[in-house]
Amino acid sequence: MIKIQKASEIPQEFFTGRDFGASIDKVKDVLKDVQVRKDAALHDYSKEFDISSPAEFEIPMSELKAAAEKMEKENPDLYNSLKYSHDLALKFALKQKESFNDFEVELESGIFTGQKNLPVEKAGVYVPAGRFPLVSTVVMTVTPAVAAGCKEIILCTPPRVHPDDKVQAQAQGSGIPGKPFMQGKPYADENIMAAAYICGVTKAFACGGSQAIGAMAFGTESIPKVDVIVGPGNKYVAEAKKLVYGTVGIDMVAGPTEVFIIADDSANPEWVAADLLAQAEHDIVAQPVLVTNSQVLAEKVQAEIEKQLPLLSTEKIARESIENYGRIILTENLKEAAELANRKAPEHLELAMEDGAERKEIQSLVHNYGSLFIGHEAAEVFGDYAAGLNHTLPTSGSARFTGGLSVRVFLKTVTTLRADMNKEGAKKSAGAAGFLGDAEGLTGHAHAARLRLNSQEK
Repeated sequence: MIKIQKASEIPQEFFTGRDFGASIDKVKDVLKDVQVRKDAALHDYSKEFDISSPAEFEIPMSELKAAAEKMEKENPDLYNSLKYSHDLALKFALKQKESFNDFEVELESGIFTGQKNLPVEKAGVYVPAGRFPLVSTVVMTVTPAVAAGCKEIILCTPPRVHPDDKVQAQAQGSGIPGKPFMQGKPYADENIMAAAYICGVTKAFACGGSQAIGAMAFGTESIPKVDVIVGPGNKYVAEAKKLVYGTVGIDMVAGPTEVFIIADDSANPEWVAADLLAQAEHDIVAQPVLVTNSQVLAEKVQAEIEKQLPLLSTEKIARESIENYGRIILTENLKEAAELANRKAPEHLELAMEDGAERKEIQSLVHNYGSLFIGHEAAEVFGDYAAGLNHTLPTSGSARFTGGLSVRVFLKTVTTLRADMNKEGAKKSAGAAGFLGDAEGLTGHAHAARLRLNSQEK
């Protein structure tokens, strides 16, 4: 059962970042091996970790298209939902892109400064396919790269046994953890492949784990080196992304997921409990938190959680999360709840409150969160799946200094300078550069500036 406790009883570690993927030597070895041996290393790790070790890694585009067509025919509700999710995400990402303006301005006479926002050429996307193949992650990672204008979008995801190979795999007793099917056709989770086609992936590879991160970071004979790698994964994938940062850009290093709900006595306990459980079912270390000034609501939500848990196919995972990391916190007032939220800096922050002056005040007070969900109707799961927002968000307190995945991750802001030495502002800049070069002992800098200044004085 989820615990109820007063704000004064909350330990300090509740507000510190949670890192379940501390430095892992194995990941360093994998990355170095992939960098040196390339495809050969990928094949070896596929044999060790996957249920299928294909002869080649690239999944033909025809397979992605076939998966999308099969989904459209056999599961039109899912197909249409994916299309809808992608359409909203693309609209939102394109709107984001509009906010990153290119400009040129004459700061001083003769000094023209500007900026341009340019897409990276090659985006790398990692999509996990463990317990829950995350089809929505394809939408959230690929779509902003499309909106940014990336020329190539490379997707890596763990391999699966190709339908053409299943009879042979069953006869061998292979295609299972610890005994992969060898040398088959490259294939992946069908829903992930369908989503990749719908969203506009240019190349897809049946390659997973930290070795896939290494392949995209360094490049192999089969998998191209990319400029930016995004997407979630287990602790090995997270560690690999951390280690290759600098060789490539990354979105963030994600930890366990979390939701923080601030609720007043107008909140629907059934809805609040459902939102807490939706987060809890992700992982046994997910952290669902409710903060309220209503003892009555706290007790109703506690009871409602116990009522809803047995209805979930993910009950075992959700219960462990709820009991070990979940909590309901009682505060004197909701301003105190806002203060706790800012200290926690949660991935998802919900304001389960009626529209009015108090909700507006709390909304103005909170400023550390990955994404904010305002009002009873704004369920966090809408943001996960189909509201245009990106669900790849900062965790473990990192919302204090960064936002979530957006079109910005696939854009680089570069600056430009033009100068007209016939104008006074440019002459002044040249003179200042000369004196600053002298002060730093960089006579070459000073000389380069004064040459241009002197050329105008002759």
